[in-house]
Amino acid sequence: MTAGVLHQSKRSRDPGAWHAFVVHRVSGLLLVLFLPAHFLVLGAALQGPAGLDPFLTWTRLPAVKVAETLLVFALAAHLAGGLRLLFVEFVGWRAAAQKTWLAGGCFAAILCALLFALNVRS
Repeated sequence: MTAGVLHQSKRSRDPGAWHAFVVHRVSGLLLVLFLPAHFLVLGAALQGPAGLDPFLTWTRLPAVKVAETLLVFALAAHLAGGLRLLFVEFVGWRAAAQKTWLAGGCFAAILCALLFALNVRS
């Protein structure tokens, strides 16, 4: 490929799909960063109530509730992005259908986070 053809192909990419790619990668990285903390909490739970009670007290802080909601959003966004990739690869959906599914995946991720936030009790 010549430089002009390569440059042209980069400009013709769908910006919605590129944003979905970025959200999928960033949410995946955030989930990877969350995983060690999750394992630490599971280890504390194995120690019994004495090991888990301080953590449960900490989780009642408002900032932790916001972080939990963002975590649920990241999980839902990553799931929606992964499903979109599977459909693109194996079903062969192209530009017209992808825009609808991108909007649907974004809506589903936001809806999951909002439902979680509305169900959070202090």
